[in-house]
Amino acid sequence: MGNFSDFKKKSKNSIASLSEKLEKLSSKESYKDERIWKPGIDKAGNGYAVVRFLPEIQGEDTPFVAVYSHTFKGKGGWLYENCPTTIGEKCPICAANTELWNSGVEDDKNIARQRKRKLTYISNILVIEDPANPENKGKVFLYQYGTKIFQKIQGLAHPEFQDEVAVDPFNFWTGADFKIKIRNVGGYVNYDRSEFATPSPLFGGDDKKLEELWKKQYPLKPFIDKSQFKSFDELNAKFKKTVGDDIRAQFTESKSIEDDVVETNVTEDIEEKDPLKYFSEMEND
Repeated sequence: MGNFSDFKKKSKNSIASLSEKLEKLSSKESYKDERIWKPGIDKAGNGYAVVRFLPEIQGEDTPFVAVYSHTFKGKGGWLYENCPTTIGEKCPICAANTELWNSGVEDDKNIARQRKRKLTYISNILVIEDPANPENKGKVFLYQYGTKIFQKIQGLAHPEFQDEVAVDPFNFWTGADFKIKIRNVGGYVNYDRSEFATPSPLFGGDDKKLEELWKKQYPLKPFIDKSQFKSFDELNAKFKKTVGDDIRAQFTESKSIEDDVVETNVTEDIEEKDPLKYFSEMEND
């Protein structure tokens, strides 16, 4: 049993300690999902890894899910929440952004831009090479990525030129490894040089190994389950706590997973930018 006198001395600073713990708990980085893989980046801001995007698991229709979220810091701390428009429901932050955008005032538009929803995709991957963390080689993870990488997936599936063959990068047999090349460009993480390798069957097309791998993959539907999204009133209360009653309260910081978020009008409706069109277009090719 510990020394009670030491405990008593420690309790004199309990409020400071508690405040620190609560701040850490509310931080968006307070919880680490061990299933999620991130490419390593060196001190110069560069990184390299090779992964293979994996197909949908049994009971699911697509090999990725798309999630909108809001991430910014106000005078009340961080707000890091999924946007209900992901599942077709109304969002108080998007509503406030629309009001700011429609004011026509440039400062209001800048605030709306910083608070706008950001699009993230989640897929299962197999790590082929991970120089920064070699122990990850050969393991299945979830990978969160942004619009820049998704555009490269679309580019492979829907080639621009007639002499290029369409490839489904999620396919075990006809897909391709993806080389993630990260550079520091102007202080931002840049993925422009990332590219797909020549298509080839994973594990040489060995069905036994592929089936074992397939069974190790994680379900994606839970990420877009209704339980992952606050109700309008709950999210509105969190929003007001973060920025105060004045929706024009200036932001202090905003971050995204990567610098590949396409600038869009904050009033854009989710149906106008449907990631699942990727599949319907493939079926029509």
